[in-house]
Amino acid sequence: MPRPYPKEFRQDVVRVARAREDGTTLKQIAKDFGISESCLTNWMSIADRQDGDTPVALVGESGELREAKRRIRLLEQENEVLRRAAAYLSQANIAPK
Repeated sequence: MPRPYPKEFRQDVVRVARAREDGTTLKQIAKDFGISESCLTNWMSIADRQDGDTPVALVGESGELREAKRRIRLLEQENEVLRRAAAYLSQANIAPK
């Protein structure tokens, strides 16, 4: 596994990417520094969260999404229990007395 880049290097790359001129792409900046574009995007995302630049709406939506996924998982479990109970009860009605 490659060693992580030094914190100062990451901060410098993010600073350059944020201050880029119009027409300069993140891909070009990443290439200039010898990193991948996805790596730069991740670093910028992390820096935004650390700086508090993440919009409040996104944070709230993230919480709502997490809650919705939890609720869906619970409903799927309940549905599975009901399906199994229905199958069991239908077999009990078919069995000879």
